[in-house]
Amino acid sequence: MQYYNENAEAFFNSTYKVNMAALYVPFLERIPKHGHILDLGCGSGRDSLAFKQLGYTVTAMDVSAELVKKATQLMGLEVQQRSFYDLNEIDQYHGIWACASLLHCERHRLDNVLSKLTDALKSHGVMYLSFKYGDSDREKDGRKFTDLNEDQLSVLLNHHTKLQLVKQWITVDQRPDREELWLNVLIQKMI
Repeated sequence: MQYYNENAEAFFNSTYKVNMAALYVPFLERIPKHGHILDLGCGSGRDSLAFKQLGYTVTAMDVSAELVKKATQLMGLEVQQRSFYDLNEIDQYHGIWACASLLHCERHRLDNVLSKLTDALKSHGVMYLSFKYGDSDREKDGRKFTDLNEDQLSVLLNHHTKLQLVKQWITVDQRPDREELWLNVLIQKMI
C-alpha cells in the first residue's frame, strides 16, 4: 500500500491508457447485460471505467488511498478503500475482475481470499485473475509479489470444488516498456 500511495501519479500515468480490450472479451461474454462487476484492486480505475461505459454496474475498490482518489476522479464513480482480505459480500456479483491485484496477496492467504471471492459471486458468476508468471514469492521496489504458474493454480483450485477453470492463458505485459509474462485465469462458480 505504501508503494502505491507514494507512487500513485506515476502508476496511474503508466496504466490508465493501457488497452485491455482483448482481455475483457472472454470475461464479459459470461456476464449478463448490465450485470454487476466488482473491480477488485482497481488501481487507476481504467477497467472499471471501461465496464461502466459498456453499461455494466460496477463496484470498484482498492487498498491505496491515493489510487482511490485517482480512480474516483477518472471514473466519476465512488471507489471504496478496502483490501481483498476484507471482502465479505455474499452472492452479490456476476463477475469479479482482479487484474494484477491478487499478485499482492500473501501466498498462504490465497486460498482464503479465493473462498471470499467465491462467496461474493452469484451462482454461475465468473472471475478473472492475473498474476505475474512464475513460481516464487519476491519483493521488488518495496512491493511483495506472489507469482503463479499453471501447476500452482491447479493446486489452488483443487481446494475449491465450487469453481471450474474455464480458461488460462499467458500474455505479455501490455505496457510498451515491459516484457513480463502474465498468467491470466478465468474461473466460473458452478453452483
